[in-house]
Amino acid sequence: MILSWVTYGLLVLLILFGGKFAFGKGKFNDDFLSLEATKCLRGLAAIGVILHHISQEGAFQKVKELSPFVNAGFYFVAIFFFCSGFGLIKSLKSKPNYFDGFLKNRVLKTIVVPFYVCVLIYGIYKLIIGVKMPLAHWITNLLGLTLMNDYAWYPIVLAILYIAFYFIFKFVKNRKLCFALMFLVIFTQGVFFAITGHFAWWAGEPNWWLQPNGWANAQWWMHQKIMWFFGEWWVNSSIAFFIGMIYANFEEKIVAWFKKCYWLKLAGLLLLWIIFNFISGMAQWKLGYWSEYSGKGPGVFNKFVCYLSQLPQVTFFVLFVFTTMMKFYSVNPITKFFGNVSYETYMMNLMALELFRFLLYKNQNGRNMPFYNAGNYNLAIYAVAVLAGTVLLGLMYRFLNNQAKKLIK
Repeated sequence: MILSWVTYGLLVLLILFGGKFAFGKGKFNDDFLSLEATKCLRGLAAIGVILHHISQEGAFQKVKELSPFVNAGFYFVAIFFFCSGFGLIKSLKSKPNYFDGFLKNRVLKTIVVPFYVCVLIYGIYKLIIGVKMPLAHWITNLLGLTLMNDYAWYPIVLAILYIAFYFIFKFVKNRKLCFALMFLVIFTQGVFFAITGHFAWWAGEPNWWLQPNGWANAQWWMHQKIMWFFGEWWVNSSIAFFIGMIYANFEEKIVAWFKKCYWLKLAGLLLLWIIFNFISGMAQWKLGYWSEYSGKGPGVFNKFVCYLSQLPQVTFFVLFVFTTMMKFYSVNPITKFFGNVSYETYMMNLMALELFRFLLYKNQNGRNMPFYNAGNYNLAIYAVAVLAGTVLLGLMYRFLNNQAKKLIK
């Protein structure tokens, strides 16, 4: 557990480093939603995502290193979604003719081009390491219809939300209806996941995946993490995008409201977050997102209830975080750096995780099994290597993105 406690200590120091305190009656950070403040927050979230992915490695879970991060990934992604939704509405309110060139600049150049650059990078990487896939799978991966990079679901969801925002807010004049439609788009994605589940459960005999040779006999497209929205991670944090939009639209009123009896309301947010965190935990324990393995079919109802339980959980989490920033937030060179490359590190993290797995696993009778050096120091080396590798790969990815964007005039 030494690695875990050292990591927690470093994170606390990182949060305190460059902290802007506004303690005292009537004192607040009026710039807590500034570009600099939110960028540094995204930097912390980017580090959190990397630690989340590291903690999910079997070698770490077996000895319970970094265990608080195992199921915390959706919280960090929720921060990204909140900032994106907030930024769209702020820009819409402050920039005349904001929709001019929106699809080209905000969707094509910012999301679509980097997505396909990532597809090519991971495609070349998989060819080099000798990954075997059916030709049809290679084609769908290259087209983006399936994922060459398992973590690349985020830009797909973001692109859907940006395109929906463009058409709704440009062509619908009633602003209340606009927000209602955006919520409907996000909620529909959650419903769609609840129906589709984690794999193509509908493509064979009932409960085919529980049969002894179920997976061996299944077509490649029937497997987990293949199709869009095969997994709750596609939908369980995107409600924060909507919350960010609402916050930006009513920013002055919301901030003014929280300034009155601030500590009581902050405590209320914390309590609500704890309550709904417990409710969500109970829903996932009793019903479960992975209800396909209950033996009772796809378990659509179970997934839908779990999804519903996470909507308020995520909502009160992001509200608590940003309300806390009214009194304290951190700006320092480290979080600012990670904030600048948060997207790039997110997209390249999987490759770094895979490249350094030789530090964690050895082949035993045809299976990769975790091994532990004295003091588990190989886990610490792996964590540092993944962090450094993710940054280096992210910077390379950023350079290639910039070159590709220059081709679009």
